[in-house]
Amino acid sequence: MSSICVHGLGYIGLPTAAMLANNGHSVRGYDIDAARVKRLEEGESSIDEPGLDDFVQTAIESGALTVTTEIRPAEYHVICVPTPFDVEQREADLSYVRAASRTVRSELREGDTIILESTVPPGTTDTVIRPIVEESGLVAGDDFGLSYSPETVLPGNILEELRENDRIVGGISEESTTAAIDLYGSFVQGDIHTTADTTTAEFVKLIQNTFRDTNIALANELAKIARDHDIDAREAIRLANEHPRVDIHHPGPGVGGHCLPIDPWFLGQNSDELDLVSTARQVNDGMTEYIVELLRKELGALEGQRIAILGIAYKGNVDDIRNSPGLALARSLQSAGQMTASVVAPDGGKAGASIDIRLNDPHVNDQTLNLRPIEEATDAADAVVIATDHTEYTQIDPRELRERMDGETVLDTKALVDPTQWEAAGLDVVRL
Repeated sequence: MSSICVHGLGYIGLPTAAMLANNGHSVRGYDIDAARVKRLEEGESSIDEPGLDDFVQTAIESGALTVTTEIRPAEYHVICVPTPFDVEQREADLSYVRAASRTVRSELREGDTIILESTVPPGTTDTVIRPIVEESGLVAGDDFGLSYSPETVLPGNILEELRENDRIVGGISEESTTAAIDLYGSFVQGDIHTTADTTTAEFVKLIQNTFRDTNIALANELAKIARDHDIDAREAIRLANEHPRVDIHHPGPGVGGHCLPIDPWFLGQNSDELDLVSTARQVNDGMTEYIVELLRKELGALEGQRIAILGIAYKGNVDDIRNSPGLALARSLQSAGQMTASVVAPDGGKAGASIDIRLNDPHVNDQTLNLRPIEEATDAADAVVIATDHTEYTQIDPRELRERMDGETVLDTKALVDPTQWEAAGLDVVRL
């Protein structure tokens, strides 16, 4: 059993801390957010992830996991803090990583090991964390271990993927790598692969997500071209994928979450060679404007229309709204029609020249958003846009939906519904 301090109790840090605690380690989950720590102590994680609340409570009730705002010494310090994207500078905001490094430095002892899991630009572990921590007087690789091991889990399936996914580990020394392997080997059922150094491990994580983002951009561009020829893009892609060396992803309203829209920019942060990747980012970010144009073709002028957006989580069956395509679409429509969170006008007519945008999501509970029940969101709607593939949306009765709507346009960006069935109910289904 090792003593471990996990820094950051968000989407990755909390499941990681609980996983380590439930696999024989003594874990201190450290976070500077006192409200978050209090919620965890009360049994609520505030993360919509299957099985996570019970998994965390099992770890806490056993005494193996303690959540706290107070730092303590530990044999392992696992850093899982956010790395936001600075849009103006187009680079990673590493302030949380730097702060965590200073916190670790305050309690670091000879023989301890630091592992960074946060997604970062290549070179961060060696050129950002190392010099900060070495201000303690201890030398990385000699006095303490320093490694990088990225998380590669998918929201909605985090616990299973923490156990079963292969792991990448790269240390600044052989001893650093070995210490990290020993830790992850206590619960990882997949293979653990090692790299020559921390920078290579950081690079591997970034190219995994860049591949996915670029592949989706290809699918989105194919979908747009297919529409020019009145072709079902998804059927064409399905048939193309019958070839053993072709694997094209699905088109959609853009990409969301922390990883896919961000990691490609991290990849090129210290390089001038970001060409294809940059274009792919533009394609995927441009899908919201493309959807606005599709709506305009279906509805004519957008001003005065009531549009329901179903799904503001970035993917199905989770509550994560980071870089959400659904919210991006709402903002684009707002720019297109002077929308100011308007509702149906008191006289029952259209609300002036604005666009009445209604948001619904059965998984998201964000008090800053004007979320509505699906019946209210679609009531008298001129168009409905399905922006997230939540299971709940597959259970919508198209006949009831048509009766509530004023219009008949349904823009299905996720190919979630059966067009034949919905069109038989009187709806005009447009798919990406």
